[in-house]
Amino acid sequence: MTEQAPFPQQASMTDAAPPAVQTPWRRLDKRMLVVSPLGSAVRLLPVAVILLFTGQGDVTTRLWIPLVFAVLVVIAGVARWRTTRYRITAERVELHSGWLRKQRRSVPRDRIRSVDLTARLLHRAFGLSVVQVSAGSGAVLEQSGLSLDAVSKAEAERLRRELLDHRSPVAPDPAQQTPQAPPAEELAGLQWSWLRFAPLTFSSLAGVGAVGAAVFNLVDDLGVDPRDIGVIEDATDRLATAPIWLGVAVVGVGLLVTAVVGALILFAERWYDYRLTREPSRDGALPAAGTPVVGTGTLRVKRGLLTRRSLSVAEQRLRGTEIVEPLLLRAGRGAQCRALSTGLARDGQGGALQPPAPRAEAHRVASAVLREHPAQITGAPLRAHPRAALVRRMSRALVPVVVLVAGAFLLGWAVPAVAWLGPASLVLLPLAALLGLDRYRNLGHELTARYLVARQGSLQRQTVALQRAGVIGWTFRQSIFQRRSGLVAVEAITAAGAGGYTVLDVAAPDGVALADAATPHLLTPFLARPNAEHRAG
Repeated sequence: MTEQAPFPQQASMTDAAPPAVQTPWRRLDKRMLVVSPLGSAVRLLPVAVILLFTGQGDVTTRLWIPLVFAVLVVIAGVARWRTTRYRITAERVELHSGWLRKQRRSVPRDRIRSVDLTARLLHRAFGLSVVQVSAGSGAVLEQSGLSLDAVSKAEAERLRRELLDHRSPVAPDPAQQTPQAPPAEELAGLQWSWLRFAPLTFSSLAGVGAVGAAVFNLVDDLGVDPRDIGVIEDATDRLATAPIWLGVAVVGVGLLVTAVVGALILFAERWYDYRLTREPSRDGALPAAGTPVVGTGTLRVKRGLLTRRSLSVAEQRLRGTEIVEPLLLRAGRGAQCRALSTGLARDGQGGALQPPAPRAEAHRVASAVLREHPAQITGAPLRAHPRAALVRRMSRALVPVVVLVAGAFLLGWAVPAVAWLGPASLVLLPLAALLGLDRYRNLGHELTARYLVARQGSLQRQTVALQRAGVIGWTFRQSIFQRRSGLVAVEAITAAGAGGYTVLDVAAPDGVALADAATPHLLTPFLARPNAEHRAG
């Protein structure tokens, strides 16, 4: 009797590989069922108070309206929790949300540039955190990333580490214990002596104005007239009978004191417990000092009193740093260091690595972040731009002011009542001349071993240290006036930060030589072109 061989179909079924395991979908933390309605109720509280005290009808009727609002808020919170789910696979981060209006967001993991953890006061009370994932270029949804509002603090920390580590997939098992993280290297911490720079920042003063406007609107909605308050009424009457210069001085001092106090409060709330650290990769490796910034570690900025924020930027996405010095802050010898990386917000605080601090501290932080000597980055001695750039800076500052002064004299001649306006406007001429001189003095650039360093600006001076390896193209621009002066504006195109950084009013041959030296062979096909403006990249 001969043994019969197995059928090919049976052999293939036996040797077949097991089916791939699908990553399960997960929901937000159940505590959001309490936090979300509470947050909405807090935002609606002023409206409820106004309806209760100023609405029509009896008290019972006016109470029903806030109760209906509260029930709708609870229903909306439950629906949001039930319809929101997410999962993280080895390749993508996916978020499905919405009931009437469904949304499907998907971000490739290799496009993730930064992970921002935010915990407002209510979230912190319940041990929750919001995870904001920012992505690089791609589709519209990938550019905006996605937000998980909210997960537990432990889950948020696990997601932050896993999403910034592109070498291995996220473990889908929530019960799996997270391995002990290697110790982080602290690069900077808060010093309360930096409070002196708070009133010198425009953002803090603008925030005080916004708070003042909100208080005024609330008082107005409540129907309260400040003049009905006795102390305010007496002070208003005294100012009305006092000399005009005294009233202006009192109001000015009051606004100044309010702005300074408000700026100090905002600084303390925003930067309380600030720490800048460098976290090593999962294997604990930290690049050695003096090596290029491209690495596998993570820069992390933690700060905030009422609202805790944690911004994490992967070092392999970092393309340089920027030292920002607004006019008032520069006058106080202060500055702020920011990171140049993709996926960061482009507002006033986008990529901020530290609070407003002494200028030397800002350069030290830039050096620590990039692991470079300051003389190779933001502290490098810069080349001065040609004299033609001085003429151009002066003309751009003086010509508009001269036109304005001429208009003031013409108006004073036509209307004798404002004849003083012309002579008074002459004070603008020396101010404009100083502005032009300062703009020229701040122009400069240098090409170091690994970085392009450029500086410009007066009202806000910016010193940029951009990785030469991060430059993906160049733009050369010449206006008619620049062409006559032999100047050109050279912009280095990059995927990080603002997307491009300009070396302003440099001699045309020097601009081409700078771009060719920074990125060798990139401009070779374009050097023969006679056009005054073209792109390379």
